[in-house]
Amino acid sequence: MSVTKPIATPSQSLFSLVGSLNFAKGHGTGNDFVLISDPEDIHDLAREQVAAICDRNRGIGGDGLIRAVPSSTLPEGRDILAVQPKAEWFMDYRNADGSISEMCGNGVRVFVHFLVNEKLVDLQVGEELFIGTRGGLKSVTKVPEGYAVDMGPWEFIFPESATQGGLDSVVQTEGLPTPRGAVSISMGNPHTVLAVATKEELEGLKLTSIPVVEPLPPHGTNVEYVLPAEPFIENGRGSLRMRVHERGVGETLSCGTGACAAAVAARHWAGAQTVTNWEVSVPGGILGVRFIQGATGKEHVVLSGPAVLVGRVQIRED
Repeated sequence: MSVTKPIATPSQSLFSLVGSLNFAKGHGTGNDFVLISDPEDIHDLAREQVAAICDRNRGIGGDGLIRAVPSSTLPEGRDILAVQPKAEWFMDYRNADGSISEMCGNGVRVFVHFLVNEKLVDLQVGEELFIGTRGGLKSVTKVPEGYAVDMGPWEFIFPESATQGGLDSVVQTEGLPTPRGAVSISMGNPHTVLAVATKEELEGLKLTSIPVVEPLPPHGTNVEYVLPAEPFIENGRGSLRMRVHERGVGETLSCGTGACAAAVAARHWAGAQTVTNWEVSVPGGILGVRFIQGATGKEHVVLSGPAVLVGRVQIRED
């Protein structure tokens, strides 16, 4: 296992750790989450409780846990409300090991779908909703195929190295015979992207082990492995395949912010800045990535894809 998670012992039930709680389970292209509606801010779970809930053998199971709380209840949320008073709801996101994360691109879509299904918001096709995250303010629009999220601007984490040579990091990965050059990109959370040469290389990666990244971004990093499709660019649209190792989780079927970072890196390496529409295939499905000009003049990335709620769960005493 790539992550050692504090979980319930065989003599402990999940109820003994977290008590009676109602949850929903959802996913975005296979990236799955446990979701809690907490409008009164009374379920601020400890790290070990989140890890126990997300454990796939003794808990509910998930790549992360999302708590829906009013933005006014958290310092980060109040900062966002000062900028956008309509951002009523805050996405309190935790990785599967219980660690706090800035946000999650697939999780944002599932979070908004959860808010709609809980009747906490009303959102029709074409309408926009503002939400708060630790990665900043996010704008989400309901579209026929799901939800489109303005993820905000992207940035190189090590800009001088990335812009001068195209690469700023070296990654060692089990399943690849030699270390590979990579580029580190922030989408509000950190990513390190490297290219593989063949389908066999992509499929042969052993992502149960944590990749070794040097230099490592200050808060750790998610690592994306991308393979250009054939054709790479057709009719003004680029296409990629991707696998990902998420910090605090391990390999997941999808990563929304990772798909955005992968498209940023591919454009950068190919000198294809005029290509603004990308399709990123992940093991859990297909995500759309689009580049637009933001209001401040910085380039923003829009992520689109489906969101599904698969059921509701109540943790209760045996």
